[in-house]
Amino acid sequence: MNQNWEDRVAAAWASFDDYPEERAHEFRAVIDALVAELPDDSPLGPFERACAWDSTGHSDRAVPLYREALARGLGGYRGRRARIQLSSSLRNIGQAEEGVKLLTPELDAPSDELDDAVRATLALCLSSLGRDREGLSLVLGALAPHLPRYQRSMANYARALVEPEANPDAEPKA
Repeated sequence: MNQNWEDRVAAAWASFDDYPEERAHEFRAVIDALVAELPDDSPLGPFERACAWDSTGHSDRAVPLYREALARGLGGYRGRRARIQLSSSLRNIGQAEEGVKLLTPELDAPSDELDDAVRATLALCLSSLGRDREGLSLVLGALAPHLPRYQRSMANYARALVEPEANPDAEPKA
């Protein structure tokens, strides 16, 4: 789509907090009006509508739209966002295992600013499945590079949660 459309979508999302829960339908109508400008087969339409439903508390309505967007070929940054958000929505509706299957390959995807969101969402899905140690390992591993100190120790502790033979105390806590 053109930059004007992208700017208007960004402005709509920037105004999201102006719509209290009882006016969520009005926000979705704004997104629907923007989507109506897109070609019928555009993956952006179902993606933006999924985001609007999801953000207004309707994961169940968002899931089929995220799937449609991905099936239509939504890729790149928005495709990765769709996989993260779809996984979160799947967890919310009791399908965390599918969320894990969808997000696990993202751990090996080219790195970008969404890496920590992938790990956080995957950790939530794992926790919903009773796999808390794996989830905590992912979260600690994502957090470690952002710490002013103890990066190496936290990364080692993260590994030790899922690799019992790893010794987190083997390296100094620099």
